[in-house]
Amino acid sequence: MTDITFSPTSSIFEQREALLEEWTPDELVGRDEELERFHAALQPVINGESPSNIFLYGKSGVGKTAATRYLLQALERDAEPVSDLNLHTIEINCDGLNSSYQVAVALVNELRDPADQISNTGYPQASVYQFLFNELDQVGGTVLIVLDEVDHIRDDSLLYKLPRARSNGDVTDAKLGVIGISNDLDFRNQLSSKVRSSLCEKEVSFSAYDARELQLVLQQREAVAFKDDVLDDGVIEMCAAYGAKDSGDARQALDLLLEAGDLARENNGELVTESHVRRARQRLQTDQVVEGIRNYSDHGQLVLYAVTLLAEQGDTPARTKDILSAYERVAIEEGVDPVSERSVRDYLGELDQLGIISSTEYNRGKGGGKYKEHELEQSISSVKTGLAELLETTP
Repeated sequence: MTDITFSPTSSIFEQREALLEEWTPDELVGRDEELERFHAALQPVINGESPSNIFLYGKSGVGKTAATRYLLQALERDAEPVSDLNLHTIEINCDGLNSSYQVAVALVNELRDPADQISNTGYPQASVYQFLFNELDQVGGTVLIVLDEVDHIRDDSLLYKLPRARSNGDVTDAKLGVIGISNDLDFRNQLSSKVRSSLCEKEVSFSAYDARELQLVLQQREAVAFKDDVLDDGVIEMCAAYGAKDSGDARQALDLLLEAGDLARENNGELVTESHVRRARQRLQTDQVVEGIRNYSDHGQLVLYAVTLLAEQGDTPARTKDILSAYERVAIEEGVDPVSERSVRDYLGELDQLGIISSTEYNRGKGGGKYKEHELEQSISSVKTGLAELLETTP
């Protein structure tokens, strides 16, 4: 093996970190309406009044968390010189914390000294809540609790207790406000009416970015991330157009621009071009497909494997009945009982929605009837990469 060495390269990026998710801009662009409503909902805090409970919702990557951090930083800054205003903010991401108990434990430990943490098991829920209320009163002043990805909490006990903690007498020395952030557009409707009325006191809906707004976001980051004059004409516009078309997700648009810059640097280029953007999109889509397949259900993977086998044999597009037969064979080889024909049809529909296969319906009239044909939309190699764990166990 030849010796591998690393040497710095700086022909493309000035500050690559500006394209990463954790980078916080000095100004939030493309979210003017949302910021205005969010700012108004936070205004009671600076007036020394009890804070509102605020609920933010919208698809992933539309700026909810970024807007929260941006406004809370501004609020903390402006609250500092205000006499008699003692402001504290706490942020918890609820991904991986699927119960009120676990979130309450995380909040207690966030408020406590590292040497005085509590474990995630072993306490009655009422005791953990009391620990939390005691810590909040110990902090005192105005406390804003941010619960990001709040839709991961499966029960609504904490979401009922926290917003009502002061009115119920659980907290006496702290003015408490809860900011819930959800990527699940239907989560609000799933809450009980008593929780919804308190948690969703003020609501801010974040819409998907359009291409113009994504251009503003990308231009802001590009000015910091790249050296002068290394982006070819049309690169920002192409990344924004793809981002708006795919999901209106700023994170995806930024990832695309970052990947295009990385590709240019890998090829020792001096300029990031539209060709780099197209190649970056293909690479990212392949990565997303692979990850999506890996996280797909076992029988869904077996259905996809059946389609892949038929594709390798040159037998696609294939009718549903042919895929069903191939699926039943691989399921038996795997030692599992095949699911019903209806379930296989459902899996094929999901794979079509995910963009992993494409399905076309035909109607041949009374003689031929209706049927669907399916074929892979992604390359066999990328699908097999996603199915790697399954294929390792297949005889």
